[in-house]
Amino acid sequence: MENKDRFIKVYSNLPINLRNEVVLVLQNKPITWNVAFLEVNSETETGKEIVKNLIELKII
Repeated sequence: MENKDRFIKVYSNLPINLRNEVVLVLQNKPITWNVAFLEVNSETETGKEIVKNLIELKII
């Protein structure tokens, strides 16, 4: 999954204290970098949606 690799690359370069910050609001719920990592790494449908939105927003 190429998009997963893009996300992991960006996530791994983030400072640890920044990983607790909200990066996206999905379905009226705030998503932190750490939550996004768990979802993307588990390859859930929510994880796929997170990656799609982060790419559209040009965050990754």
